[in-house]
Amino acid sequence: MAVRRQMALGAFIQGLGHHAAAWRHPDVDPADFFRFDFYREIAQKAEAAAFDAIFFADTLGIQGGGPEAIAWAPPMYHFEPLTLLSALATHTSRIGLIATVSASYLAPYHVARKFAALDNLSGGRAGWNCVTSASDVEAVNFGLAGQLPHDERYARAAEHVATVKALWDSWDDDAVVADKATGQFYDPARIHPVERQGAYFTTRGPLQTGRPPQGQPVVVQAGSSEAGQALAAATADVIFTAQQSLAGAKAFADGLRAQVVAAGRPADSVRIMPGVSIYVAPTRAEAQAAFDRLQGFIDPARTVHAFKAFLDWDLSGVDLDSPPTPPPLTQGWQSRQLLFYETALAEKLTVRQLVGRLTAARGHWVLIGTPTEVVDQLQAWFEAGAADGFNILAPTFPGGFDAIIALVLPELRRRGLFREAYTGTTLRDHLGLPRPVPQRDATMAECQNGTLTDALA
Repeated sequence: MAVRRQMALGAFIQGLGHHAAAWRHPDVDPADFFRFDFYREIAQKAEAAAFDAIFFADTLGIQGGGPEAIAWAPPMYHFEPLTLLSALATHTSRIGLIATVSASYLAPYHVARKFAALDNLSGGRAGWNCVTSASDVEAVNFGLAGQLPHDERYARAAEHVATVKALWDSWDDDAVVADKATGQFYDPARIHPVERQGAYFTTRGPLQTGRPPQGQPVVVQAGSSEAGQALAAATADVIFTAQQSLAGAKAFADGLRAQVVAAGRPADSVRIMPGVSIYVAPTRAEAQAAFDRLQGFIDPARTVHAFKAFLDWDLSGVDLDSPPTPPPLTQGWQSRQLLFYETALAEKLTVRQLVGRLTAARGHWVLIGTPTEVVDQLQAWFEAGAADGFNILAPTFPGGFDAIIALVLPELRRRGLFREAYTGTTLRDHLGLPRPVPQRDATMAECQNGTLTDALA
């Protein structure tokens, strides 16, 4: 009998919650934002619930640029995520550990070594969310006058990922001999210099860490622009995306899988996981009240400045009850700019209403309802092929996350849509992804002749 396909679920942990006003909720302790034990408790809850992974995003500067930008809310990314996940690895044993690290400012050798180390320390649970930093604030922090042009960032990222994978594959699995009789510890024939010289990065290798337990840590990509999709199709194991409708999500997933095949990979070699923020309660009225309560803490006139900080989209001079002016389509978050604007046009939203979409989940799908209503929607996306699972954005921690675990997961399990317990030990096991065979020759060739970068140009 065929085994029913089940969803992948990630727990996206972000500060005190994904709603912009989460810290103002009476059940949320703002001091938790700075406590390691707070994040440890969430990670352990997620593992007890058998989530595939916990996921930490990151930026390399304060959005908005200065102290005034965080006067009304804590910055979203307090702890550097790789350091935090390394600590959390010692308090968990099965759940995947995904950290965001920018390909724009950290050299491939550093990225390869750090994630190989996390994969070793955690027993094969590491995942790298590869992003291209998209703000002038971050660029200035690294000595540049401003961010690189959008397409150049993705060309660099393509070469960066190829170089990281070449370094992960620079060791054979059986390179350690440890023969006490002969005194030989490594077999040098099973260790392979990369000797890579590309348009953006040069490294000799091999990696000093050895091959990671997963072969390669799971690679996540979250870009939904044309260049971002091309990078994801060629290199990623998981695609994290923001979608607002079943039709839009289905079109994105179908198009992405077609690009995966065009890149020479099987269509099922990626897991597409849209973000979803869930407000759930025993009755729909209670769920709606939970959402409305958080929205009530938002001052639209003040929050409209968040569009400028987050998306370089200045709506401060527009009447709150008028339609938004078009976004500037800068070199930054092009796909998210378009997502917000197209949503505003399709639903005839005012600036006030659009601000509400930003504060609720930064453009991710928002679901409000009973466990049955919520799971009906998740199941519809999953069975339509619009998603292989979801990255869950709890509106508040711990309360909003506890409600999802207590109410949504049992209904998913009742329908056979989510696991009862882990059946494997690595993140690749949880996601149903094979352990990669070393591809040194192919990867080196792509790096050295620019084939992968050219394909993404």
